[in-house]
Amino acid sequence: MKKSITFIIIAIAVVAATAYFNLRSTASEVNDGVYHGTIKIGHLVALDMAPMFVAKEAGYFKEEGMDVETTFFPNPGDNNAALAGGSLQISINPFTLPYLAENSGIPIRIISSAGGLSIMEVIAQGNLNIDSPRALAAYVKANPTKKLKVAALKGDTLEMILYRCFKDNGMSYDNFEMVWFNDLLAMVQSFQTKQVDILSFIKPYTTDLIVNSGAKKITDNSEVWGMGTPNCTTAVMESFLKKYPKTVEAYLRAVKKAFDLIVTDPAKAVALLKNGGYYKVPPEVLLQAFNSGPKEARLTPNKEGVMKAINDMVTMGYIKAPKSEVMDLTILKTIEPSPSK
Repeated sequence: MKKSITFIIIAIAVVAATAYFNLRSTASEVNDGVYHGTIKIGHLVALDMAPMFVAKEAGYFKEEGMDVETTFFPNPGDNNAALAGGSLQISINPFTLPYLAENSGIPIRIISSAGGLSIMEVIAQGNLNIDSPRALAAYVKANPTKKLKVAALKGDTLEMILYRCFKDNGMSYDNFEMVWFNDLLAMVQSFQTKQVDILSFIKPYTTDLIVNSGAKKITDNSEVWGMGTPNCTTAVMESFLKKYPKTVEAYLRAVKKAFDLIVTDPAKAVALLKNGGYYKVPPEVLLQAFNSGPKEARLTPNKEGVMKAINDMVTMGYIKAPKSEVMDLTILKTIEPSPSK
């Protein structure tokens, strides 16, 4: 059951053992708080990466004096390991991954949410007519021998939202046939081809499945953990944060500006994102994904919601209780006032 978790932890530990605190690159060693080389950012494909993509396409990073290079990772564990190993300066990844790293003694620090609210969604095949956790619980009760197949990624936010949703509604993994994936896009394909009945995934792909395949939304991360609880967060090594605070601040300013644009002018954001081909969905689906979210550009993560998931991981035996503070929002607080709950 813990095979994928073990793989992630080993991957992080092996890379870190050979390149721990490795910040060597083309960066100058001038002690001015600014990283003078190319900033390499690892990312996935969720909608909450959109502010970073928009910041790149709109030139906001260049306005901040930053040279940015982005790298896509299909697997969150590889993304985390690359940050720990020093080949990335910034990583955008599910918020569970820095806590897995902390358990291995690797000081990755969350500096903000990636950018996006209610990004994670649990959806069901439309023919099941399941459109809420209550409806799901009723289906399970009425069909005790017919277990629905559920697609998820172990140790990830995509799993933890399921665990908490099930638990809060009187269900458990025993009521389902859990299908574990290591590749995010393969999860979507399994739902498209109806190999699984329920999918825990992210916008805009869930939006596309709802609009074009008749899927029904069961719940999202705001409903399960509370508004402001992220899917992905932006993270750096602790050593990078201490050495290059001005670069971290510049990054957050650019992303905040881009997030504001997405909220105030989503059509313009969609037009900008066409340039990079970031999302493999039609522009109208991407626009609907933006419009269906809360109209708030919030980078401050809901720590209480995050810790609900982390405490569940402790209960499940995935990790031990964190000994260090993984979130460091000091710089973010200078850019974004504390959001209302």
